[in-house]
Amino acid sequence: MTSLTDPFGRKIEYVRLSVTDRCDLRCFYCIPQQFKGFEEPEQWLSFPEIERVITAFADLGVEKIRITGGEPLVRKNLPELAQRLSAIAGINDLSLSTNAVQLARHAKALHLANVSRINVSLDSLDPQRFKHITNGGKLDKVLSGLMAAKAAGFHPIKINMVVMRGVNDDEVQEMVNFCIQHDFTLRFIETMPMGDTGRDAINHYLSLDVVKRQLQQQFELIPGVMPGGGPARYMQVAGTDLKIGFITPISQHFCETCNRVRISVDGTLYLCLGQDDKLELRPLLRDGADHEAIKQAIIEAIARKPERHEFREKPEQVVRIMSITGG
Repeated sequence: MTSLTDPFGRKIEYVRLSVTDRCDLRCFYCIPQQFKGFEEPEQWLSFPEIERVITAFADLGVEKIRITGGEPLVRKNLPELAQRLSAIAGINDLSLSTNAVQLARHAKALHLANVSRINVSLDSLDPQRFKHITNGGKLDKVLSGLMAAKAAGFHPIKINMVVMRGVNDDEVQEMVNFCIQHDFTLRFIETMPMGDTGRDAINHYLSLDVVKRQLQQQFELIPGVMPGGGPARYMQVAGTDLKIGFITPISQHFCETCNRVRISVDGTLYLCLGQDDKLELRPLLRDGADHEAIKQAIIEAIARKPERHEFREKPEQVVRIMSITGG
């Protein structure tokens, strides 16, 4: 079996698959409140097209797939797609990123469809602050979704918190205690300059080194590890089962170990979150390219994967917002 290796010796074994660019929240650092430039449904990859693409990646050695958006649960019949992806030979890790607003309705079906892990975006435990960050979101729906996922048997459940200076950085300890109480894993994330909203949010940028030092005043942190293909560096709170991941694309980038690519809802393969290198897969799929042609196009694209992003050096470089790229 051919494996995907980029020009810098990094083995690509992880695909983040966006199934929609739409979302039922409007977090101020992600989607502009008045944004209307979403892809039309006829431009979305269909389930059979997605299955073809992921089968090609699996044949090339990719083992991990994360379903993302936008908010993936706004895509109809998502558990059906998850079932189809989990049945592809070679795919042994199928996970989902969600805001959990609709998770209470879908948790059981997703678990039965062999989704193994769930990441939930949650930036505040204060209902009014959550409403402000998300432009109207209701915290109780997210908490209900989390509890439904726990009851359905998902483990681990990871909480992703974008820590922003002057917005929610005073909630870090509370979020740690919340995750200890509910046996969740916690990951802190630095803001990134993705599109105009991301560049505005960078005004609230806070290095996670600051957060780690604050936590070390309250908790004993020891080295920890977690399975998965993501970029987090983990510590564990001594005396508990809580593992805390630190995702630091700005203060300490992890490009040298990048093992992932992203596919947007319209079939664009993005080779780097912070660059514009890409391959349009939808025209190939709809113009009759066979399986081997799809694989060869992917191989040639990976040969163009850049060494690293340039968020610090060129924050204006990426004009697409995060929901277009895929989370």
